[in-house]
Amino acid sequence: MKGDRVEIVIDAGGTPRTYEMVATKAGRRVDIANRRGLVEVSEVTRSGTAVRTARFMASRILALVEHPAADRADE
Repeated sequence: MKGDRVEIVIDAGGTPRTYEMVATKAGRRVDIANRRGLVEVSEVTRSGTAVRTARFMASRILALVEHPAADRADE
């Protein structure tokens, strides 16, 4: 859903670095997969096709924060 966002904080040799993956268009979402010591964060379309993908070593991740899109039920 547009507005989905994931922040990844990485240990980059003494200085933490922050990366952000955002669902940029309506109908897209951000998926997270943990495989073989790698964390893969992808922006995915409705049909399941990955548009952008970022991979990080799981041992280097300090924080992984998911910010789901706000539901607009009050409108």
